[in-house]
Amino acid sequence: MEEVIDISYWHLGIGMLLMLFPLYYFWRLKTGLLKSAVISTVRMTVQLLLIGVYLRFLFQLDNVAVNLLWTVVMAIVASYTAVKRTSLKTSVLLVPVFVGLLASVLVVSAYFLGLVMQVDNVFSARYFIPVVGVLLGNMLTVDILALNVYYSELRREQQMYYYLLGNGATRFEATVPFLRSAVIRSFAPCIANMSVLGLVSFPGTMIGQILGGSLPDVAIKYQLMISVITVVTTVLVMAVTAKVTQTVIHNSKKKKEKAEQETVR
Repeated sequence: MEEVIDISYWHLGIGMLLMLFPLYYFWRLKTGLLKSAVISTVRMTVQLLLIGVYLRFLFQLDNVAVNLLWTVVMAIVASYTAVKRTSLKTSVLLVPVFVGLLASVLVVSAYFLGLVMQVDNVFSARYFIPVVGVLLGNMLTVDILALNVYYSELRREQQMYYYLLGNGATRFEATVPFLRSAVIRSFAPCIANMSVLGLVSFPGTMIGQILGGSLPDVAIKYQLMISVITVVTTVLVMAVTAKVTQTVIHNSKKKKEKAEQETVR
């Protein structure tokens, strides 16, 4: 394993100068993107530098309770981001999405770290925090698209949903057509990307490990597992979110009907 080549802050600044080209291009074409691009670049830089300092502290502390708390915070932020980027009600979907994200990430991370990597402590900050971060980041775009498709079609085809329920279908069976559509539309690009991985593009995780000094074959094995657990986690999130949302809406509807009956009495 070769020594890791560190990038000094001075050379990092030289590298960041590359952003001047797209910023100039946005300004020259009067796209209106200049201000948001500058703000996003500054935010990205500050956030990542602060996270780097915080992660070093987390790794040194290596406390299970703190690691789990940090995971909960990341899941809350990811859930809020996913719901806000859809046209859906935050009050209805935030809790189901959060439950789906947190439960899926914890289960898959524990499986990967415990059974595949066989680390002594699956909640060790050095392994647990990066894996959770990779999973949340990679599956966010797919989940946003899936949520949009699933709930927009469910709302548009309510009559079909109630027709299926009226003909003896369970709540899950009645939602299968909408889940199927959401899975097809959200996972088709993901599956297409998986089929050309390593031929058309090199994934970030693999490149990061190779630049960090890992042997290519070791980096490839980790990338394979990251790709697999990302797909598994994304499907789990969809399944759990749909189930929890059904339960929440069903219970809310029951309470509303009960309240109306008591009012009539």
